[in-house]
Amino acid sequence: MKHLIILALASILAVPGPAAAQPKEVVIGVIYPMSGPSAQAGIDNKPAFEIAAEIANGTTALPFPFYQRLKGMPGLKGAKVRLVFADHQGKPDVGQAEVERLITQEKIRAVVCCWHSNVTAAASQVAERYGLPFVNAESSSPPLTARGFKWFFRTSPHDGHFTQVMFDFFRDFQARRGVKLKTLGITYEDTTFGADSGKVEKELAARYGYDVVLDLQYRARATSLASEVQRLKAANPDVWMPTSYQTDAILFVRTSRELDYNPRMIMAQDAGHISSDFVKEVGREAEGTLTRAPFSTDLIDKRPVAKALNAIYAKRAGKDLYDFPARAFTGITTLLDAINRAGSTDPEAVRKALVATDIPGDQLIMTWEGVKFDRTGQNTGVKGIILQMQGGKYHTVYPFDAATREVLYPIPQWKDRK
Repeated sequence: MKHLIILALASILAVPGPAAAQPKEVVIGVIYPMSGPSAQAGIDNKPAFEIAAEIANGTTALPFPFYQRLKGMPGLKGAKVRLVFADHQGKPDVGQAEVERLITQEKIRAVVCCWHSNVTAAASQVAERYGLPFVNAESSSPPLTARGFKWFFRTSPHDGHFTQVMFDFFRDFQARRGVKLKTLGITYEDTTFGADSGKVEKELAARYGYDVVLDLQYRARATSLASEVQRLKAANPDVWMPTSYQTDAILFVRTSRELDYNPRMIMAQDAGHISSDFVKEVGREAEGTLTRAPFSTDLIDKRPVAKALNAIYAKRAGKDLYDFPARAFTGITTLLDAINRAGSTDPEAVRKALVATDIPGDQLIMTWEGVKFDRTGQNTGVKGIILQMQGGKYHTVYPFDAATREVLYPIPQWKDRK
């Protein structure tokens, strides 16, 4: 009898059960600043995220092989992508709380977050603790991919990449124009982004033999920057290198005009200086400002994928693609590709698919070599470019073989501007 029972149990166990049910939804959390001083970043990025989800759901088409493979999420038998948006307001504690809420209450299976480096640093700890894929599309603090995290992936360059292209530009510009740039004035706000940017800039300045005549950290979202501008004016560096978010970047321009500070060259660390509200508020006043960037609007027509996406994005957002939404779109489509290849929303399966990511550069809207992560979760295919504000718009000026404008140097003094 005992023998018969064992045989019966064995036969039951040997019968294959029904296959695990395919998920009907792919729920992804998207946590960005939708209010507060940096809200424009979240507002401009939201249409890019929505377009990516629509491509995956088959309701919007981007006729290029990589995006066609996402159509209908065939790896998940047509499961629909649903995005759950949350506002971290630019506050690390809110970012942490929102990641936890979306994981425990909204049952998200992955998260795209957060724009601000300090919010990303805090929020990604929650995803790491829960074992959930965390894709970062913009935050540029280098230590974010030096923490030994298993679940963190950054598609964009960090400040080490960006600052290197600045110093490459200094070298090549001096050779091209026969000028000498010897002294730097470095200003940076007191968040993670500012502090890490300032650190990298000083390290590279020392490596390449530049004299830092002003090293100035200031309080983020200050109501006055008169003292900082006066110190810049007194130090009179050959290049002023600011790292600021939007409100500070705008205030620096207006204070420089009021105090008649006339730097010969400004090389900004993207962020506030590239934001659409900065361009709208002080674009013409910021004439000659240089900034590093991973993407430029004036290169859209040279990249068929970017041109096709821009036709869709511009109708939604009322403006052309630029740095922020371009990086946002690249980040979320990288995640969607991994989920589709995983054929599952199981976090570990998605993580392994992210590790195996290899997207060729010709399928990206960015001017990068591709998306491929190293063991730290950093995309190794990134490349930076240099833009300059001319006539109220940014134009590519470096690398020189990709430039759409010649570099304006020195920046016209306030008294000589029309």
